[in-house]
Amino acid sequence: MPTANRLKTASVTADECILVLQGGGALGAYQAGVFESLSQVYREPSWVAGISIGAINAALIAGNPPEQRVARLREFWDLLSSGTAPPAVHSNLSGRDWLNEASATRAMLFGVPGFYAPRVPPAPFQPRGTLAAISYYDTAPLKATLERLIDFKLLNDGPVRLSVGAVNVRSGNFEYFDTGKHHLDARHIMASGALPPGFPPVEIDGEHYWDGGLVSNTPLQYVLDQPGKMRRVVFQVDLFAATGALPTTLNEVTEREKDIRFSSRTRLNTTNEMDRQVIAQAAQRLLAKLPPALRSDPDALALAATRCESAVDVVHLIYRSKHYESQSKDYEFSRLSMQEHWSSGRADMAHTLHDARWVQRSRSASGVQVFDLTSDHPGAASQPVQR
Repeated sequence: MPTANRLKTASVTADECILVLQGGGALGAYQAGVFESLSQVYREPSWVAGISIGAINAALIAGNPPEQRVARLREFWDLLSSGTAPPAVHSNLSGRDWLNEASATRAMLFGVPGFYAPRVPPAPFQPRGTLAAISYYDTAPLKATLERLIDFKLLNDGPVRLSVGAVNVRSGNFEYFDTGKHHLDARHIMASGALPPGFPPVEIDGEHYWDGGLVSNTPLQYVLDQPGKMRRVVFQVDLFAATGALPTTLNEVTEREKDIRFSSRTRLNTTNEMDRQVIAQAAQRLLAKLPPALRSDPDALALAATRCESAVDVVHLIYRSKHYESQSKDYEFSRLSMQEHWSSGRADMAHTLHDARWVQRSRSASGVQVFDLTSDHPGAASQPVQR
């Protein structure tokens, strides 16, 4: 994967640049490609938030200096895809789907280097009450990989904020581990990606956590809910598309169900944020019109507490599955697929940042704009949505 050439785009303002990464297993190499173009064409993010594989990519970014981030991401993805040699076949040949399935089967049976390994003996034969009895794979290899590739002192004390989401197994509540509030180590990153029943829950301070994707596969809403005074540019990178064709086979049903389940209502989150900002701005205008005698009314005080944030631009990138990919695409770690995912992310980000609709966008002081500039499906918006 050659490094993309440094390209020129619109002038950079004082906006806060935020990268939001969805979960999606082997598809996460797409996010690495997106980051490569983002850092070279636009700039480095000041805040990275992720779920599952997105949390791992986010930690690799926040836990390394700028000049080493792409190299660390590449080292991680090369390691994960080292278990399968690149097949001598091109994506337009009919045998590619079978090769992908063979690679996914290998990952299921033998594990993925530097990530997870099958338990011996299998979970049903492990002592009841142990973590080994409630998970098919051991994620000790991932812990070693994270501790080798990530500088956790830099991750916690450095300039890039990191937020990763996980689910408390006992309460079922969603929880974010955020370097703005907590001290993070490898356990917090692993907790965000502990998808059952494949992976065991991770214990942190007496509580056990599973993959955040069980509740929401994207940290976008968490980012939008955090107060901030600067204008925000949020790059939301999804690995599952919400829209798709009607399935024609049972295998396609499984893939489509997975896409819908993990697409995580990204559009709903941005629409809600638009509505919230419209209401907040209307409330502030109404309060300014009230006579002084009514401004201390409890209802008026409640309206006054409504947050009225600075403007937000949400740039939405979505990985589009190839015709030969199936429901196993999120655990198919072949070198060829990894390289394709990375290249797709790099190209989509570069295309977006050079699109005239992005370069010439308006820069109002309030409101939300949503840009989805790489979509090729009929239901996608061809123009930015603004309210």
